[in-house]
Amino acid sequence: MSSEKSCQSAVLFVNLLKKDSEQLADKIFSELNGRGIKTEVFSFEGKPEKLAPGKWDIAFSLGGDGTVLYTARSMAPLGIPILPVNLGTFGFIAEVNKEDWLLVFNKWINGEITPARRCMFDISVERNSKIIMNNICLNDAVISYTQIAKLIKLDVHIESNIALGTYRCDGLVVATPTGSTAYSMAAGGPILYPDIEAMIINPICPFALSNRPLVLPSQQTLTVTVADEQRSGVLLTVDGQDTFALECSDKVYIKQAPYSAELIFDGRYAYYSALRNKLFWSPS
Repeated sequence: MSSEKSCQSAVLFVNLLKKDSEQLADKIFSELNGRGIKTEVFSFEGKPEKLAPGKWDIAFSLGGDGTVLYTARSMAPLGIPILPVNLGTFGFIAEVNKEDWLLVFNKWINGEITPARRCMFDISVERNSKIIMNNICLNDAVISYTQIAKLIKLDVHIESNIALGTYRCDGLVVATPTGSTAYSMAAGGPILYPDIEAMIINPICPFALSNRPLVLPSQQTLTVTVADEQRSGVLLTVDGQDTFALECSDKVYIKQAPYSAELIFDGRYAYYSALRNKLFWSPS
């Protein structure tokens, strides 16, 4: 039985680099204000500034998948669902067409849609026994060399004491199921259904052919240590947007976050159509 949602306030994340984003933001703003829903607009070009936490009932992401990633890192810790409107090109995460946003919003507010819960990762960096960085991701965390064609050496453990081995590779992608269709897929990793809870460990161009992608339970903690003999120039990249310079002996801890990204869209099985259409698979 459906139950109507109470929606008193909303926030719009508007990527001004995307065509029609301002016009669509104006339409959504007018519609929501006409319903008595207090609406704030957060517009940006390029990398946005950090948005101060607020009390909203729903967030709209107007842009591409990158806009959704930023919105998720801002809204998921607050438990605020996101309606991701696709104004980009690929749109694996931003699943709602700009023509359909009102239909999807009405279905959500009428209780006809339950948001999909997407697993996120909590990421921290330890240096000299102190945690010096914390972040979260919806897609992936990537550890790589800052220079082209340079092998990196990383020691990888599960639950701090179970060794997976030492990876010599161009980099290491640790991806969520949502991120399985992003960088990890380009690096030869598996595609996972995005609603499940799992962790993909995918070495980029490993020196040893036996270093293959792994899929593990997301409830386990992954520890990646930058080898002592590793030269400088190692970088941690979160969701392809936030970067942090690593040093020798730094430990990167990756585990499932205590909250999920809640994405509002119409049709759980649309994911299979997206795979077929966006990856140019032949129709059945």
